[in-house]
Amino acid sequence: MLTRLSRLFTIERVMVKYGLDSLFLEGTRADLFRHVFLLSPTRWLSKETRSLPRGERIRLALEELGPVFVKLGQMLSTRRDLLPDDIGDQLALLQDQVPPFSDSLARETIELALGDSVENIFSEFESSPIASASVAQVHGAVLKDGSNVVIKVLRPGIEKMIDRDVALMYMLADMVALTLPDAKRLRPRDVVVEYDHTIHNELNLINEASNGVVFKNNFKDSDILYVPEIHWDYTRRNVLVLERISGIPIRDIDAMNAIGMDMKKLAEHAVEIFYTQLFSHNFFHADMHPGNIFVSEENPAYPKFISIDFGIVGTLTDEDLTYLGENMLAFFRSDFRRVAQLHVDSGWVPPDTRVSDFEAAIRSVCGPIFEKPLAEISFGNVLLQLFQTARRFEMEVQPQLVLLQKTLLNIEGLGRQLYPELDLWATGKPYLEAWVTERRGPKAIAKRFIEQAPMVLDAMPYMPMLVHDYLQSNKQPIAASKKKSRLNNDTSSKLLRFSIAGAAALICASLLGGAYVVQGVGIPWWCWLIALVGILALLRGLFARE
Repeated sequence: MLTRLSRLFTIERVMVKYGLDSLFLEGTRADLFRHVFLLSPTRWLSKETRSLPRGERIRLALEELGPVFVKLGQMLSTRRDLLPDDIGDQLALLQDQVPPFSDSLARETIELALGDSVENIFSEFESSPIASASVAQVHGAVLKDGSNVVIKVLRPGIEKMIDRDVALMYMLADMVALTLPDAKRLRPRDVVVEYDHTIHNELNLINEASNGVVFKNNFKDSDILYVPEIHWDYTRRNVLVLERISGIPIRDIDAMNAIGMDMKKLAEHAVEIFYTQLFSHNFFHADMHPGNIFVSEENPAYPKFISIDFGIVGTLTDEDLTYLGENMLAFFRSDFRRVAQLHVDSGWVPPDTRVSDFEAAIRSVCGPIFEKPLAEISFGNVLLQLFQTARRFEMEVQPQLVLLQKTLLNIEGLGRQLYPELDLWATGKPYLEAWVTERRGPKAIAKRFIEQAPMVLDAMPYMPMLVHDYLQSNKQPIAASKKKSRLNNDTSSKLLRFSIAGAAALICASLLGGAYVVQGVGIPWWCWLIALVGILALLRGLFARE
């Protein structure tokens, strides 16, 4: 508790030092709280920093507060439509220009991790970092075999800093849960748990290397995305060595225009990559700020992205992915009735929600933005209205979707920077329609049959007795006068087993036949024979009489 209180005082001191108390609280409902800051001695010792331009003050404050706050700034930096230019320009520096730690400390970390001197491992090593972000910094190097690589090195002591801030977030979440009437719907502690898991995964560079391999395999034949090679022999928990890539940073619009880059095609490829990651692979890059994205100069007419930094990735359960895909497609089709019904079916809103009322609320918010390019849509207003709608209908926050929501904001912000005239709806709709068609098609159904076949086959020998026991346990007493009309227990049990065995044989024939259909070959004769035996057994069990 003392550590958390100390951290709160640190945050207060930094806010006063950079004049954020006046910047964010003055003229708001929290204006009275701002007067508490007047008592802070930091105010009288920080005349120079409080007089800096506001964008620079915000950036410096986030840097001083550490990686959790820097990541917040990185996310905000992608939403230039929601920020004044002076603040947006400064926050963009947080993507890869956070103040670095010393060259000697980087060398020491690398040598301890790899068990040898930098000189023995690399033929060249660049002392000045190429990039420096909130969690790690990157140095250029050349391996002894001549391979150009980059070395990603975690910041020393980063785990303690993260643990301290996450502990504070838990405390604040619990305070919110106790004091905010809307806390049950917002689920603050669950959101922090999700963030805790995500940020600690990012602190293990072996995880990042594994994620990079998955992305590279997923896009190995792609002509719109390249993923660099991982050098596993030189990768440890706090050091990652990977192929050095060459490309234009995604935020350098002038450089791309100078070589005639097709910006419309580039924006469309960004949307395609997102939908492919989410719906084809269910494995998406969840930290897509501009510092992690480059564009190849090789073919400006058909641009190719280069993606780095796979520390934060997201996946969804099959159920969440299905509801999400159906929701998005219904949304793109302006089928707001379907959107409302899916929210009820998924449990994202209370079951007693009136679908017609929810549909009308969604339509009033989202209807006006269709058939408009990104440049003409005020997503700030849309988000505000959606939050009000969520509160009105008691829509709970879904912590498992927070990473995806963050990624969607990044993608939309990226599209706005690259090609503001992009029609987001027309671009995304074909991918979702193809995904839904494929998911409901015969091959997908056969595939699910095959996946479930081992469990069904294991359970089949026990099914007749289990069903028989269940029916016996739920049998109602029969009047003595009707006792003679009842079937003999042994005969009844035998007929029941015929019925269940026949149904099981039909299921088995369907599963095996489906496997051959998926492989593109004909169904063999013995599958038909099993199906025929199953039909006969089923008829025997259903229609036999004493």
